[in-house]
Amino acid sequence: MSKLKRYGEKIQGVLFSLPAVIILVIFTLLPIIYSFYLSFNKVNLVGDVTYDFVGLRNYITAIQDPRVIIAMKNTMKYVLFVVPTQTLLALLLAYILNSGIKFQNSFRTMLFLPTLTSSSALTMIFMFLFSVNGPINKFLVAGGILDAPIGFLNESSTVLYAIIVMNVWSTVPMFMTIYLAGLQDIPKTMYEAAEIDGANAFQRLTKITVPQLVPVTNYILMVGLASTFQLFDQTYIVSGGSGGPNNATLTLSLIIYQYAFKTFGTMGYASAIAVVLTLFIFVVTMILRRFSNEDVTGEGRI
Repeated sequence: MSKLKRYGEKIQGVLFSLPAVIILVIFTLLPIIYSFYLSFNKVNLVGDVTYDFVGLRNYITAIQDPRVIIAMKNTMKYVLFVVPTQTLLALLLAYILNSGIKFQNSFRTMLFLPTLTSSSALTMIFMFLFSVNGPINKFLVAGGILDAPIGFLNESSTVLYAIIVMNVWSTVPMFMTIYLAGLQDIPKTMYEAAEIDGANAFQRLTKITVPQLVPVTNYILMVGLASTFQLFDQTYIVSGGSGGPNNATLTLSLIIYQYAFKTFGTMGYASAIAVVLTLFIFVVTMILRRFSNEDVTGEGRI
């Protein structure tokens, strides 16, 4: 192949990738750089735009802000409940729906439907389900579990758990589909050999399926961590943007929104919190990748 032809192919590759690169630079890279710059300034974006350099003051204020600390605790509680639960349920459902049960294709379609529904619509549906006069309260009262209906969304001790249930229900189908794709790559001969050796269904799950799906699980965990740390729309809708009741639904993404768009002159402070959140997600993801065993080859797992 001549040098001119190779050069022409390189030019074609650059031209084909250029639109995507431009979009990423404009809508991803530049906003990140600008937000990082804002985090070191006290910013006024109304009227005469001004930037007053304050150094690390925004970051120091953020780690001492009681509302930021509450938002961090709420976010961590949400992450610790949702990520393991949605991962485990997705794996179990995928394993069951890949086992050859009757109507498994119909069950897959039905379980995937929540993923096709918008987050705001799902939030409104669950707000009705968890309302004082909603079906969940009626079921619990009729079953004798509760003596009287509970305002799940009005009590600071229960509202976050209602959001957790809603998010697990809505995110499990997508991760289940990813696990189903991973299960298709596991050779059936491994299961057949295990059955010949007398392995039961639980042993096949723990000794073959789970180890073979380690890379898929790592991906799901990282995606789950990134998305749960950015919880915003459900808490915004449930609390009307306030983070109530009593800051029980205040998350880091919501408090960033409040300081950026609801409080005058705190865009730089909101940017500092956003940078802290981004760095925290990055560090947690790197730690997960460091301690995950992504390079296992499958040898000696049975």
